[in-house]
Amino acid sequence: MTIKTLGIIGGGQLGRMLAMAAARLSVRTIILEPQVDCPAAQAANSQITAAYDDPAALRELAEACDVITYEFENVPVEAATTLANLVPVYPPPKALEVAQDRLVEKRFLNASGLPTARFHAVDSQADLEAALADFGGQGVLKTRRLGYDGKGQRVFRSASDSPAGAFDALGSVPLILESFVAFEREMSIIAARAPDGTVACYDPAENVHRDGILDTSTVPATITAATAQTAASAAEKLLAALDYVGVIGIEFFVLADGSLITNEIAPRVHNSGHWTEAACVVSQFEQHIRAVMGLALGDPSRHSDCVMTNLIGDDMESVPAWLAQKNVLVHLYGKAEARPGRKMGHVTALKQA
Repeated sequence: MTIKTLGIIGGGQLGRMLAMAAARLSVRTIILEPQVDCPAAQAANSQITAAYDDPAALRELAEACDVITYEFENVPVEAATTLANLVPVYPPPKALEVAQDRLVEKRFLNASGLPTARFHAVDSQADLEAALADFGGQGVLKTRRLGYDGKGQRVFRSASDSPAGAFDALGSVPLILESFVAFEREMSIIAARAPDGTVACYDPAENVHRDGILDTSTVPATITAATAQTAASAAEKLLAALDYVGVIGIEFFVLADGSLITNEIAPRVHNSGHWTEAACVVSQFEQHIRAVMGLALGDPSRHSDCVMTNLIGDDMESVPAWLAQKNVLVHLYGKAEARPGRKMGHVTALKQA
C-alpha cells in the first residue's frame, strides 16, 4: 500500500482527531493553519503556517498532497475551489457553499426533500418586522454566515419582545428569521459517503445543549426505529444531492409524532459524533479518512451504548474524576488555556449495548 498524504485545512480539535485517525491508516497529514502549535499540528506530520486563502500556501499544500479536506465549514469557498482545480478536495466545495449561508442551506435542504422550520430572509429592519408579524412575533433571528454555538443570534419569544434596533445590533448583515419548532428532543446523525456512492450511517444521537453549546450526546436516542430510518434516508438524499464524499453531520428536531425537521448540516466530522470514537470499531474520524482517501467504508455499528459529554472551559477541573471512572474514554484537545465556552475535550462513558 502506497503511503499517501492528506491535507487538512484548519488546525482545531477536529483536525487533530482526523490526523490521529489518518496515522493509524499510514496516511500522512499536513495542516494548513495560521496559528502556530495548533491542536491539529500536535498530531500531524507537518504544518503550513499561513492564512487559509494564502495563494502561495495553497499551491504548497496542493503540491504536497494527494487529497485535501477541511475540519470546519468556514473555509473560504474560493480557496477550496482553487485547490479543487489542482487536487481532489473532499467534501466538494459545493458543500461549503451550501453550509456557509443559512438561507442557501434551508433552500437547498427543502429542494432535496428535507423539511425545515419556516424561514424568511431578513435584509433590513423592515424585513425583520414583517417576518416577525408573519410568525406571530416569535422566532430565532440569526446571521446567515459565521454564527456558531449560539453566537450571532437573537430569540423573540413573544410579540412583546421589541425588534427595535435588532437588525443593527447583529451587524446590519444578511440575516434569517426561523420560526419556532415545537420539538420533543434534538438529535443528529453522522453519515459518510464514498466516491462510488456507498453510504454508511451511524446510529442517531440525542443531543442536549447548554448555553447554545452541545453538552451531551446519548446513544441510543429516545426515538423509534422508524424515526431513525427517516434520518438515515434524509442523509442519503442530501449526500447524493451534494455528490458528497466524506463524513457529514445533520442535526434534526424530533416532533411529537416522530417526524423530523432538519435544523442544519455540517460538512465535516461533527461534535455529536465524537461518541463513535469509543462505542464503534470505526470512528467518524477514521470513516472520513477512509472515504476521502478512496478506501472501503467501515462498519458504523456500535458495540456499546454511551453518553458523550463535552468538557467546556472550567469543566477541565473534572478531568481527574473522569479518569478515575471505569469504561470512560477521556480525550483532551491540547489547548493551553481554558476559557468560558471553549471546547477543551470530551469524555465518553460506555455501557454494554
